[in-house]
Amino acid sequence: MTYFVGKHEFNSRLIVGTGKYPDFETMRKALDLCGAELVTVALRRINLNAEPGKGLLDFIDRSRFRLLPNTAGCFTEEDAVLTARLAREALETDLIKLEVIGDPKTLFPDNEATLRAAATLLDEGFTVMPYISDDPIACRKLADMGCACVMPLAAPIGSGQGIRNPTNLRIILETVEVPVIVDAGVGTASDAALAMELGCTAVLMNTAIAGADDPLKMASAMGSAVEAGRLAFEAGRIEKRLYAAASSPMAGRVSFAGE
Repeated sequence: MTYFVGKHEFNSRLIVGTGKYPDFETMRKALDLCGAELVTVALRRINLNAEPGKGLLDFIDRSRFRLLPNTAGCFTEEDAVLTARLAREALETDLIKLEVIGDPKTLFPDNEATLRAAATLLDEGFTVMPYISDDPIACRKLADMGCACVMPLAAPIGSGQGIRNPTNLRIILETVEVPVIVDAGVGTASDAALAMELGCTAVLMNTAIAGADDPLKMASAMGSAVEAGRLAFEAGRIEKRLYAAASSPMAGRVSFAGE
């Protein structure tokens, strides 16, 4: 199940966030159970001066998980670019999940500002993973300029609504040649499986796990769902039919006495 985001190779197709958990220990256990390999962290929300053993980063095993810093909370391209630069210095990675929020209520991305910020960060050598609307045109522009992937939302961040527009995701998958990673809106395991069955490369989620009644069970469920969905995509589903199709062929069947 290996795939690449830019020069970075990954095996797990589940990417998870680190916010909204009841406590850091629950987060640590959820990371262990879900099978993720890449973990997002919001630099603007990390206390880099926390006492040893009490900060967020102390609960992430850096020998097992790679960090994906994000620019969450940035509402301008200037703030997003500055946050990305600080993240590269603090966490020693060129990976950046680019977020430029356009509306504080819906948390929808500002597509135009995202495109401008992406161009700046690409010029500075970042591996840019942009959070973007499920807009095939915006995704194509980001891919064409050199972003390592595109990350269209499935529904508003934290809403748990699932994939609201599978048609747009299909178009995006046909339009770009970089990985398509569904980001935001997943609510339960069937949402993650559907994203993978459509052909998406990976799924990123946070609230769906951290906000569940039992985050640890949901972490396990999401890990299994992503794997199952990918296997189903690779297997190729049967064609949908309006009417029944017999599982057992009628031709050549054995006739019984009295028929």
